[in-house]
Amino acid sequence: MTKAEAAKNRVSRKAASFTESVIREMSREAVKHGAVNLGQGFPDWAAPEDIKQKAIEAINADHNQYAVTWGVKEFRDAIARKTMWFLGMDLDPDTEITVTCGSTEGMIAAMMATVDPGEEVIVFEPFYENYAPDAILSDATPRYVPLYRSEDGFVFDRAELRAAFNENTKAIIICNPNNPTGKVFTREELEFIADLCKEFDALCFTDEIYEHITYGIEEDGDPLDHISMATLSGMRDRTVVVNSLSKTYSVTGWRVGYCIAPPEITGAIRKVHDFLTVGAANPLQHAGAYALSLPPSYYEHLQREYQRKRDMIVPELINAGFKCDLPAGAYYVMADISEFGFPNDVEFTKYLIREIGVAVVPGSSFYSDPTLGSQMVRFCFCKKDETLDAAAERLSKLR
Repeated sequence: MTKAEAAKNRVSRKAASFTESVIREMSREAVKHGAVNLGQGFPDWAAPEDIKQKAIEAINADHNQYAVTWGVKEFRDAIARKTMWFLGMDLDPDTEITVTCGSTEGMIAAMMATVDPGEEVIVFEPFYENYAPDAILSDATPRYVPLYRSEDGFVFDRAELRAAFNENTKAIIICNPNNPTGKVFTREELEFIADLCKEFDALCFTDEIYEHITYGIEEDGDPLDHISMATLSGMRDRTVVVNSLSKTYSVTGWRVGYCIAPPEITGAIRKVHDFLTVGAANPLQHAGAYALSLPPSYYEHLQREYQRKRDMIVPELINAGFKCDLPAGAYYVMADISEFGFPNDVEFTKYLIREIGVAVVPGSSFYSDPTLGSQMVRFCFCKKDETLDAAAERLSKLR
């Protein structure tokens, strides 16, 4: 046996079945080639000063040892209050909330706590790249249902989704607002999914990290509101809501997230979470309690700023030759690159980083079959105006 064969035998089939994060790899490539990073979805501006000050105060107050494994009570209480204000859900912070190391750990902890080997988890694609490995690491079989690009944004075929549900279906994963497409699921779509979950006795894992970043307008002219699956009839007891401080408060490096779930599922999530990471950073949870107490005006300003940035970058992408639509939520744009004549998204991404100086994420990283995303790339616009201006100037060379 060669050294290479021996090394391969030491790696589990699970780990060998997926790659490292392409998104994080693109950030490393951006640094290497001096490219403007519109790939990884982190804000390139400073976190709010008052939130940072609360973290400093918590460290100085010596909140530096282990907290309760499932989260500082002050933080869990703040999550419950904010959830009541924003979603109208009355939570018991002692039995329905688990604080995790970011929403990333929240999702895998929830899946490992509920899914058994051989059970299936339905995943809409294109999907955030963690979901498929999460299913594999949980010994689940991922079952993919496509989101199709249409005049109304990305949509799913209801017959295809129904066909994906069966007696082995344990859960469906929803990211709403959606990464990478920017789709916001309508109430009608969510109710259709909820009915299938109830019919097949399936759970719903709903990633709501972009809950405050929506742009659409309802038919009555009111702003498009975020709808949580857990608030729909019959779904409270079969939904796990995964969320985080990261995107709303511009602290992606803090890695403080949380799961909201019914008590019996919360108990299982807490056990898995304990042995995965023990607990999230104690002082940052104290700062998080302050962040979650911010007034509605904070979220209104956040939404306006992201909508302004969206309306700033999308026309520049179209002028540069990309085919794309205005996303209804989150801060990503999935763009069609077929006009540029490259054989695939990976070759185009390499060219864009090295020759044009703009980093994006190849679309194939969001699909189970890379060929499905071979003419797509993802841009993110959670960047300072000067960053977006620099990217637009460089992208103009494509014309």
